Amino acid sequence: MSKTSSLRWWTLSTVALAQLMVVLDSTVVNIALPSAQADLGFSDGDRQWVVTAYSLAFGSLLLLGGRLSDLMGRKKTFIIGLIGFAAASALGGAADSFGMLVGARALQGAFGALLAPTALAVLTTTFTVPKERAKAFGVFGAIAGAGGAVGLLLGGVLTENFNWRWNLYINVFIAIIAVVGAVLFVTTAKRSGPRPKLDIPGTVLVSGALFGLVYGFSNAETDGWESPLTWGFLAGAVMLLVAFVLWQRRAAHPLLPLSIVLDRNRGAAYSSVLIAGAGMFGIFLFVTYYLQTTLQYSPTQTGYSFLPMIGMLILAAQLSTNIFVPRFGPKVMVPFGMSLAAIGMVYLTRLGVDSTYAADILPPLMILGFGMGSIMPASMQTATLGVDRQFAGVASAMVNTSQQVGGSIGTALLNTLAATAAADYLASHVPVTAAVAAEAAVQSYATAYWWGAGFFAFGAVLAALLFRRMGHGASLSNPHGHAAPDSVNDVVSGEPVAAR
Repeated sequence: MSKTSSLRWWTLSTVALAQLMVVLDSTVVNIALPSAQADLGFSDGDRQWVVTAYSLAFGSLLLLGGRLSDLMGRKKTFIIGLIGFAAASALGGAADSFGMLVGARALQGAFGALLAPTALAVLTTTFTVPKERAKAFGVFGAIAGAGGAVGLLLGGVLTENFNWRWNLYINVFIAIIAVVGAVLFVTTAKRSGPRPKLDIPGTVLVSGALFGLVYGFSNAETDGWESPLTWGFLAGAVMLLVAFVLWQRRAAHPLLPLSIVLDRNRGAAYSSVLIAGAGMFGIFLFVTYYLQTTLQYSPTQTGYSFLPMIGMLILAAQLSTNIFVPRFGPKVMVPFGMSLAAIGMVYLTRLGVDSTYAADILPPLMILGFGMGSIMPASMQTATLGVDRQFAGVASAMVNTSQQVGGSIGTALLNTLAATAAADYLASHVPVTAAVAAEAAVQSYATAYWWGAGFFAFGAVLAALLFRRMGHGASLSNPHGHAAPDSVNDVVSGEPVAAR
């Protein structure tokens, strides 16, 4: 292995570590919440803000973070993101009040929005050789899919054996290792041509729109769909998105050139990540509820329960990117993964109050893991393929944005549907005993799984229709059958190769 090639794999390790830190932080704190609440004395109503503060800042600032990495340089942005994330995590771990904890979580989200797209952009511009690119995205896609489950496991272990604060302190140690890796292994590409400018009106419009989307769905989860706040924020988000698209068509230095998202393959990839995000967050949420409240698992046992799913996800990611995607393309592999995930969700609907792990929970989790491992790497690789180097950051940010918005939509919709199902069951089974309440909970989870299966089934059809068929001379490294570009930077008339 050459020195340059070896350096690339060390770069992947560094980037993967940073991505894991950002992704697991969306779930690692969830398990610590009851302990944090008892320690700091905040109400049940306030509790959701510890989670929402992170997702709001993260979701609304992702496109800005991705563009800043294009403008400031990947290495510098990556290191700033890591240091900022570590500092915010240390602040949250040391929090002595509810306000300080929520503020630290918002800061974590903001620096995470800088870090996540930069990590993917570093990968996109580092690995341009098709075989190496496939392997790298197999690893990265597996982490993106499995990070939430790893967060549940880590959260349980740290909360039970140490203290809830270690769910935040742990990031400091991960970030220090990643900063050292970034300094040693992440290279700085020289800029060619004039320095582009930041599209400030576009940034304000899209950040406001994404904030409205994430907040609207978060509010629906807690206050319901009849809340004026829910619809007000969602309607505002739609209007701002329309304004953003209109502005991007005429901006001299657009934040997100529309050719990036209007490319058919890339649009299919972003849609697939969004739908997978919606279904995935539903799996973690309701299977966690079921294991802890119905089967009385401890947080650590709950985390360990997801390990086989993670194993299958990693296996599928490697098989998919190294063997199946190069041979069949995303048009086959993404619908296949979506179909498997739908089957896994339907399997989960069979769970009852007396189900066992080995017979009833393990098989669907393994099916879901293999399904997600077939969806995520192929979608992420396609979403960033052929993008001009100067827009790699913002194209990468669209992947993270799709996953974040998908997670917000999935959590809000599935929670609402499950709550309605539970209420209907209780209303029709009076008097309400402990056994009836337990059955109502299981029935509500089943409703969520059926809808989750519907998400994935819709995703399978959409991906099959949208992704291009691999033609003569086409492959995932060159999906349009054009002459292969010399590098990610091969651009004609200022347009990304994949948009031609």
